Amino acid sequence: MRLKDRVALITGASRGIGREIALTFAKEGAKLILVAKTMEPHPKLPGTLPEVAKEAQDLGAEVLVCQCDVRDEEAMIQTVKLGMERFGKIDILINNAGALWWRPVLETPTKRFDLIMSINVRASFVLTREILPSMIENGWGHIVNMSPKVELEKLSGFTAYFISKYGMTMLAQGIAGEMKGKNVAANALWPVTAIDTAAVRNYGVGSEEMWRKPSILADATLELVCKDPSEMTGQALTDEDVLKSAGVTDFSKYAVIEGTNPPPIDWIQEKVRS
Repeated sequence: MRLKDRVALITGASRGIGREIALTFAKEGAKLILVAKTMEPHPKLPGTLPEVAKEAQDLGAEVLVCQCDVRDEEAMIQTVKLGMERFGKIDILINNAGALWWRPVLETPTKRFDLIMSINVRASFVLTREILPSMIENGWGHIVNMSPKVELEKLSGFTAYFISKYGMTMLAQGIAGEMKGKNVAANALWPVTAIDTAAVRNYGVGSEEMWRKPSILADATLELVCKDPSEMTGQALTDEDVLKSAGVTDFSKYAVIEGTNPPPIDWIQEKVRS
């Protein structure tokens, strides 16, 4: 029960990585604020917020379900308010909700640009701003943004998408500096390989032998938030970085297809670019 009495807010919690993080945290004793849009079954997208909440409750977790479109600032503010009223604090924020768009500038309508900016970086900013006072007051907090190390050479071909994702990483690094001495950590976390999610499947990013299970990111996130916040902050980490630091060296169990060795996500991105 490594997260006993900790309260975690997780966005994009109805499926994929968010669901896996929620269930992993539930097993470790966390109280959960689960945030997503999907309350009713969708014909093309498996998973709903009530289903994940039930799974977490069956594991013994106390759960608050918050239907929320993270593009809506007032809805996010209300979600944080409800979480504070229910649990009295929020210790952990996982900015997981995301929009995928692997297209060059000439194939990016303004409407799509605005969508990925609002879901990826703007939502992370607003939720971080609203939750920080609780973390500061309690002298303990972890913010994890699902975003990569800033490498400008990777912008080409996916410019709008990486602007939004790098914005999340810069937010984590900026908050780490602002929270210095307050025992509140902010880090970015990113997979080495493509992860099997509805977005990856629907977008046609590679195939199953090229993917790992969401559990690798959930396990890495757990290891990160179980550290004292003063131990690691302002970093852009990979799932393998974090798990290796915890003594994990065999990642084969995370492959979607047993016996395969998924390539780095960079390799898949180069294939898409070409």
